[in-house]
Parts: sequence; C-alpha cells; structure tokens
Amino acid sequence: MKLNEMREKTVDELQNAIVDWKKDLFNYKMQLSTHKLENTALISKTKTLIAQAKTVIKEKQA
Repeated sequence: MKLNEMREKTVDELQNAIVDWKKDLFNYKMQLSTHKLENTALISKTKTLIAQAKTVIKEKQA
C-alpha cells in the first residue's frame, strides 16, 4: 500500500491494517527463525508499512 492510499483511509481502517501487518511480521520472523523465509526483505517492508500507517494516524489526529 502506498502512502497516498493510506492517507485516503480512515483511522479505523489503518488500525486494522496495522494489526494485520503485525501478524504478518510475526509470521515472517517465525519463518526466518526456521529458515523457511526466502524473501527476507519482507520483514523490513512490513516494518516500514507499520511505521507509515502510524504516522498517517498521528497526522489525522492532529
């Protein structure tokens, strides 16, 4: 999801997306520890998405 798409969503939708991304991040970390994760870049991309969504939520609340 791009930053422009995030800005169009409501705060509740963003919070739900953050929960989903955190679940994905947990799964990626578990796969990494068991050496089943092929694309390790997914971890950093997911962290970036979570941070961007949190930033957009703060912008909307201000």
